[in-house]
Amino acid sequence: MIITCPYCGPRDLAEFAYQGDGNRTRPDPSSTDQAEWNAYVYDRLNPAGDHHEIWQHSGGCRAHLRVTRNTATHQISSVTFAREHGRPHERRKTETPA
Repeated sequence: MIITCPYCGPRDLAEFAYQGDGNRTRPDPSSTDQAEWNAYVYDRLNPAGDHHEIWQHSGGCRAHLRVTRNTATHQISSVTFAREHGRPHERRKTETPA
């Protein structure tokens, strides 16, 4: 399988590391909801057809990529930077002592 890195161009699968499902939303890190965390860690869909995945170009530029791949044919229809699809991180408000 060939993945086309936006920085490096077409590269063999051996240069990449699979990082997981690209459709999942991580629970709030401060959440103590056990059911929500169990669902995030253990519940997996097994779709046939187009699926979003996160890959890291570990043997190249080290970028994290969102790959849309057909799970039945392994045909890749798009590759973009993962940061373009994530939620923006909220900045922590720091209080300055008076």
